[in-house]
Amino acid sequence: MDHVDVIIVGAGLSGIGAGYHLQTEAPQKTYMILEGRDAIGGTWDLFRYPGIRSDSDMFTLGYNFKPWGEAKAIADGPSIRKYVRETASENGIDKHIRFNHMVKRASWDSATARWTVEAERGAAKEIVRFTCNFLFMCSGYYSYKGGYDPGFAGREDFKGRIVHPQQWPEDLDYKNKKVVVIGSGATAVTVVPEMAKDAAHVTMLQRSPTYMVSRPAEDASANWLRAHLPSMLAYQLIRWRNVLFGMYFFNKSRKSPKQVKHYLIEMLKKELPPDYDVKTHFTPNYNPWDQRLCLVPDSDFFQAIKNQKASVVTDTIDRFTPTGIKLSSGKELEADIIVTATGLALELLGGLQVTVDGQPRNLSKSMSYKGMMYSDVPNLASAFGYTNASWTLKCDLTCEYVTRLLNYMDRKGTPIATPKGDPTIEEAPWLDFSSGYVQRAKDILPKQGMKNPWKLYQNYALDLVTLRFGKVDDGTLTFSKPRQVPANTDQAAIAAE
Repeated sequence: MDHVDVIIVGAGLSGIGAGYHLQTEAPQKTYMILEGRDAIGGTWDLFRYPGIRSDSDMFTLGYNFKPWGEAKAIADGPSIRKYVRETASENGIDKHIRFNHMVKRASWDSATARWTVEAERGAAKEIVRFTCNFLFMCSGYYSYKGGYDPGFAGREDFKGRIVHPQQWPEDLDYKNKKVVVIGSGATAVTVVPEMAKDAAHVTMLQRSPTYMVSRPAEDASANWLRAHLPSMLAYQLIRWRNVLFGMYFFNKSRKSPKQVKHYLIEMLKKELPPDYDVKTHFTPNYNPWDQRLCLVPDSDFFQAIKNQKASVVTDTIDRFTPTGIKLSSGKELEADIIVTATGLALELLGGLQVTVDGQPRNLSKSMSYKGMMYSDVPNLASAFGYTNASWTLKCDLTCEYVTRLLNYMDRKGTPIATPKGDPTIEEAPWLDFSSGYVQRAKDILPKQGMKNPWKLYQNYALDLVTLRFGKVDDGTLTFSKPRQVPANTDQAAIAAE
């Protein structure tokens, strides 16, 4: 059985970043990356729907250590995939990846201070095992098997083609076809204007509106700074400008929701025809940042509406019919193709089954320590980004903290680190977000506590201070050595004690 100090699970944006931080800040540690698929890139390799792009600017979605060099701040999927793969290649991280290794189970043994990680290798799903001292899960937050399916009535009656963006077929021809896109989130807002370029017409069918904000795909001031300053200096200035503005806008939304809502709706009115029914189609029934805002680069979504290549219908679905969708209002939308942009199916740690000293652990019953570790589970961390800012901002900090922790454990000679749970701390949902994909998954996600170090603040500046400079030995994270096991002792008996 191969052994390394650290196993990273996932070779996407988070996993490649973890590899970089580990070999840069804890170079004494050996590591491998186990990737379930056959390519680097994670989300940015899996999703191939038309127009796939970031919904965050690349100066904050990019790594802290590698400046984003493309002209567009709101980048397309292939450019992001190239960026991640470049990072892996430039730093030799790709040499540590074992592809087609789908991690399924992990068992911790306190007697040896080791995880045994079990994966299915290749199409034959051959079981292979590895051991490590620390397990770092960078497998994202949703199931790669497929997106959320609401189970629409009459689906089997529809004579056209039904497609979910997560499993986009390469052979889909939508030229001069009537398309209905179900959904109003970031994916739908991306797909609609792109398909509208070639389709006869694209209708976005939404149950309720989403806040949308138009922004130029290229950041003129950022490009000016990059032309006149050293690359890294320009990158950090732009990054911090965007971080601080994002924090300001989020806090303003929480403190003055009515004012921010009015501001966003008034901006939207300028993007749409004068007689457009903004109240019905673009005025959400929740406050700004109760869900993520949808970014519309270069107003492409609104331009498609103005050009009458796309339209929005706000209604609920009664059932699919042979020729389209019958709505609850009685109206029927004709369609040759239906795109179900109905969201993701969340999955904690890629569905990993965790056992600690022979006892199965349900991590949804645990409390999240600093947003990355789990109460009473040793030497396990996971990367999970912000809901109100770019994913990579938090992941970079998480990776830095993990390397600090590993180095601290080495210095103290204590190879086991366990966040000790406190039953007196009041619990709260891990994510304070009303989005459907979060609400559907609340029973599978861990909890957060109402005070440090169990509380998630969703605040980059605060996390920067805490994770980069705060004490590692904070009184909650406990450090220990492996239990001494006499020769010829039955390990299974020890684990069962």
